[in-house]
Amino acid sequence: MTTSSDHDPSAHGRPHPATRPLALVTGVGRTVGIGAGIALRLAASGWDIAFTHWTPYDDRMTWGSEPDATEVISRALTAHGASIAALEAALADADSPARVFDEVERRLGSVTALVMCHCESVDSGLLDTTVESFDRHFAVNARATWLLIREFGRRFAADPGTGRIVSLTSDHTVGNLPYGASKGAQDRITLAAARELAHLGVTANAINPGPVDTGWMSEEIREDCVRHTPLGRVGTPQDTAHLVDFLCSREGEWINGQLLMSNGGIA
Repeated sequence: MTTSSDHDPSAHGRPHPATRPLALVTGVGRTVGIGAGIALRLAASGWDIAFTHWTPYDDRMTWGSEPDATEVISRALTAHGASIAALEAALADADSPARVFDEVERRLGSVTALVMCHCESVDSGLLDTTVESFDRHFAVNARATWLLIREFGRRFAADPGTGRIVSLTSDHTVGNLPYGASKGAQDRITLAAARELAHLGVTANAINPGPVDTGWMSEEIREDCVRHTPLGRVGTPQDTAHLVDFLCSREGEWINGQLLMSNGGIA
């Protein structure tokens, strides 16, 4: 895991004020991604933001990495008055979640909301998925989720009733076996936290946002999604961000232990 230097715009080190709670958002590697949209929405709602990204993943995907994404996102977050910390973290490493929390606590303080947008997603089916790919998907999507939640629960120090856990899941499995299977494990792990962390006053929910346009859609996929969605458009990161923002608010406290479909009604 690497962290941004104190001179980088992603590492503003002013003391964490009590009036701004801290959210840790994972998987914020691209300006057009769901993670970035969520981080910006939370910052606008008064949260300080720590976020993780992992450039090697984007480098091997078709969309590629954005060399200046961390700086652009960081500037947008600070424009909303947020203290921030950006950390490059390989969540496939079992030691990484604890190191992330160590660094976030050192720089910004205790985490009140954990929002998990990280993922491994490489298309393959029942007959062509490799054992290596299967294991990597479960390490990132399932094991890292468990370990992040475990660190959050062990370290949680905010007022009872304020703690929030949100993960992004998916029900896609056909032609995307390791991703869909590991996401199914991820949402079960998340929902277990609603019961197991109840003594801390922490809520936990999983969101299935459906197909969201973050630059990966072909024109054929886009047209199919539009055709099968009652509102006649595809989802955006902001659609998911607004729901996460509500779940993390005081008003969202009563929604707990739920797998929420937030997909525009796509068939």
